[in-house]
Amino acid sequence: MNFQQLEYVLAVDQHKHFAQAAESCCVTQATLSAMIKKLEAELNMVLFDRSRQPVKTTEEGEQIIQLAKKILTNRNEMLTLNNQESQGLSGVIRLGIIPTIANSLLPIILPTLLKEYPGLHFNITEITTEELKHQIISQKIDIGILASPLGDDVLEENILYYEAMMVYGIQESNKKYISPTDIQNKKIWLLEEGNCFRNQSSTICDIREKSVGPENLTFDASSFDTLLNLTDQFGGCTLVPELYYNLMPEEKKQKTRHFEFPLPVREISLVYQRPYAKKRSIDILTEKIKELVKDRLITSELKPKDLSIIGID
Repeated sequence: MNFQQLEYVLAVDQHKHFAQAAESCCVTQATLSAMIKKLEAELNMVLFDRSRQPVKTTEEGEQIIQLAKKILTNRNEMLTLNNQESQGLSGVIRLGIIPTIANSLLPIILPTLLKEYPGLHFNITEITTEELKHQIISQKIDIGILASPLGDDVLEENILYYEAMMVYGIQESNKKYISPTDIQNKKIWLLEEGNCFRNQSSTICDIREKSVGPENLTFDASSFDTLLNLTDQFGGCTLVPELYYNLMPEEKKQKTRHFEFPLPVREISLVYQRPYAKKRSIDILTEKIKELVKDRLITSELKPKDLSIIGID
């Protein structure tokens, strides 16, 4: 038994197809199949049902998959531990981040992270929550930044900050705070289906998207910029997170209000698969991001009783 065999097993489990697994591992299908058969013979068990398409992992195979992930993770930890201790943070961090966080968070944290940790190379990708979770579990990326809590037993969550949800499109200049009931009957522009921020927006006091704009217009927005422009053009309201609000021009900030207390907030976390080899780097990055964001959020000055965390389901 060797590490390479375990990597091949994980690849087949991920792709559910021997040819695709071989391609991802940069070997021929014959080589990959032979190595897995040799491992099955050594273990005296069948890991995959090859009669099924896509290939199905057997019950015994599922147990081996979990053990293989732990073994490979521990191997990576042994390989990187000495380098981290002697040279500080170094190597490649593959980071996935959801779009509704990336546009406002990355400009805040990247300049400092790149300057203070020159030994770290950040490989960053914008992806959806579901794809981010999948890529962490399949070890395509190392860590993710997304809205939480996930309620996932496999992924560990380091909470970074709580971000206030705000209402854009309010014209009443004499009203400082908005109640969810104030907008229940207004036209609401929301992000496209499947976006966790859309779900969070809908959750606040049971908000539902109303008919907005011309009757012959259906539009699935994918960005806050689009939502603001549609609200300006056709009326109604939309919701934005606080860090994005900080980037808005002053004339648009004048149309934006906080909710009344307890303040609806979204929880933002750094997530990774446990156990994980780069845990030391992850903990350091977590604390640094907290430090960089803290002074930009009203939630940093509030007590837990003043916050209402909105789930993502």
